[in-house]
Order: sequence, then C-alpha cells, then structure tokens
Amino acid sequence: MRALIKLGGTLLDEPVSRARLAAEIAELAGQHEVAVVHGGGKQMTRFLAERGVESQFVDGLRVTTPDVVDALLKVFAGSVNHQLVSAFVGAGARAVGLTGIDAGLAVAEQLDPRLGAVGRVISSDAAVLTHLVKGGFLPVIACVAGGQAGEIYNVNADQMAVACASSFQVDALVFLTDVAGVRVADGTTATDLSVADCQQLIDDQVATGGMQAKLTAAMDALRQGVGRVVIAHGGHPHAAGNALAGQPIGTTIHA
Repeated sequence: MRALIKLGGTLLDEPVSRARLAAEIAELAGQHEVAVVHGGGKQMTRFLAERGVESQFVDGLRVTTPDVVDALLKVFAGSVNHQLVSAFVGAGARAVGLTGIDAGLAVAEQLDPRLGAVGRVISSDAAVLTHLVKGGFLPVIACVAGGQAGEIYNVNADQMAVACASSFQVDALVFLTDVAGVRVADGTTATDLSVADCQQLIDDQVATGGMQAKLTAAMDALRQGVGRVVIAHGGHPHAAGNALAGQPIGTTIHA
C-alpha cells in the first residue's frame, strides 16, 4: 500500500505526542510506502509573536509578507520539520526532510494579492518521493512550495497533502487532526461519507471553518485519483495504522 499521512501542527507541538506519532508511523513505513506532510501554524504564530510580528489572516489564511516568508523557512522547513525528522530517526525510520520546493515536488502560484506569498499548488512532481520510498526512506514534507520563477510560497498544509498524494498516486490519504472525525447534522461523527455527502454538509453549513477546508481537500483528493481519505484524531494510539488497515476510526470518505 502507498499512503500519505498529514500531521497537524498541534499534534507536533508536544515532544511526547511527536515521539509517539513518529514511532507509530515509522512502524508503518516499514510495511508500506509512506510519505508525511506536516503543518506548523501554531508554532509559526508563536515564533512571529516572540519577534513582535503580528499574524494577520484573510479568510483563514495567513497574510505572508517577506518577514513571514523568512519565518516560514525557519519554522516550517527548519525547526518543525527537523524536530519531526529527528523523532522519526529516533524511532528507527530513515527519514528525509523536504519541502515542496525540492525537485519540483510542489509548484505554486500566488493565490490572492491580498495574502502576499500564499500559494496555490498548480503542479506536483512526486518523482523524488517515489525514489525515496523505493530506497526505504521516509519523506517528511513541510508545506512550503516553489514558484515557476523561483518564488517561495506558503501553502495550506491540507492542500499540500492533496497535491502530493495525488501525484504520488496513493491508495489512502490520512488526515490526523485534533478532532474525532466529521460531525454530521445530529452531532454524531460519521464513519463513512461520499463526495456528495461532504458537499451537502458544506452546503448546509454543518461543516464550516477548518472542517469545511478538510472536506474540500478530501473531495479534491478523491477527484484526482486518491483511493480514499480518512479524517481521524491523531491523539488516539495507532490512528494512522488503523486507518490504513481499514478499521473503524474517524471518518472515511470514498469517491
């Protein structure tokens, strides 16, 4: 099986949580072809605040000025990525830290001039991921993309995961988050949803904010050939492994 696991920045903020996830995913990487995409928004906000830079958001996306681009490289591609890579290595995986800039993994263009250097991925070449997993390595990808003329873009981590999962032709895309799954109108967590179900939840404004973004990403992934998408709580032990094994955890979304 080939899989991509997206880790939210909240899960990576605590060393104990990071180490547990690293151990669990390292074990999976010994059984399957696995790549990891991670965020780090919480860490980025803290880094900027410590330097007196106020974070500004438009439609939930961070306005990315030149100062923020510098922080993006230091935090996403630097400390967060390498702390996670170190945890994987400590768990026995041959982890390699990457960004979307590397080998054209994710090429982006500006999403909206109001947002500055926030990008929308327009192409993805997963050749570097294929070479790495075939060699027994675990790619760990920060959500930073390159432009066609050498620009550097801040890319939403969910969208980075979709772009990489699609070009990497994965059987499963797993979003590990801090919620149990997708809640439907009656407040319960759905175990299975179709693309049509997801669109209905968005249209009915049952899924809003971060969950709306997750569902939109999931639908994009399925339309681009990903086999299935699972949204599950990363705080549950072996969540990723259970998701890949098809066991009931979180919400599974099918084409």
